[in-house]
Amino acid sequence: MISYKTPQADLENKRGLFFEIGLVLTLLGIFLAFQIKRPSYKPTLDFSPGEMNIIQEEMIQTHQPTPPPPSKAPMQQITLLTVVENTEEVQTDIQIQAEVDQQTEIPEYIPVERPPDEETIQEMEIFYIVEEQPEFPGGDVARMTYFANNIRYPAGAREMGIQGIVYVGFVVEPDGSVSHVEVLRGIGGGCDEEAIRVVKNMPLWKPGKQRNIPVRVRFTLPVKFTLL
Repeated sequence: MISYKTPQADLENKRGLFFEIGLVLTLLGIFLAFQIKRPSYKPTLDFSPGEMNIIQEEMIQTHQPTPPPPSKAPMQQITLLTVVENTEEVQTDIQIQAEVDQQTEIPEYIPVERPPDEETIQEMEIFYIVEEQPEFPGGDVARMTYFANNIRYPAGAREMGIQGIVYVGFVVEPDGSVSHVEVLRGIGGGCDEEAIRVVKNMPLWKPGKQRNIPVRVRFTLPVKFTLL
């Protein structure tokens, strides 16, 4: 502990008084700082007319060549048309009636249905599912009878004991004919070629229809080869 000569020299007990005096002086300095007013400066604008430098642009004269006089247009050749009286009488079966009243009967127009040509058929969409599926003439029983009477079992397949089902895909056209015949899954031994031959020689089918209109329909047909 620090010892002082006299009790008056001990300033420790006066610390609070010194703190209050310093705080009052600080607040007084802040108050006086806010009371000081700074001089305000307003900018002045001088609208008095001064010296204006006017720069005159120099006009450069250009000499343009004088256009040549228009040339005379060539004389157009005039074609003379000779009117020849037509004395031949033309016979026609078309009757044209220009005046029509409420009592005139107008015949109903019936459009002529023309079969689609080959190019139109090739461009038609091929359907896989239609409202009315194509059908072999006479039904499934007639189709099975046709294949049983027309298929010739290949000799090579008979000797090797090949048997099974050949899946043939084709398109039934709007006229009932078949096209784009191909083997989707075969068994070999000449059975694939025999199935294609019989399918191509089939009679005309009943075509498939979509909204009662004949369309092209993709069809898959299984052809079974069985050794007896």
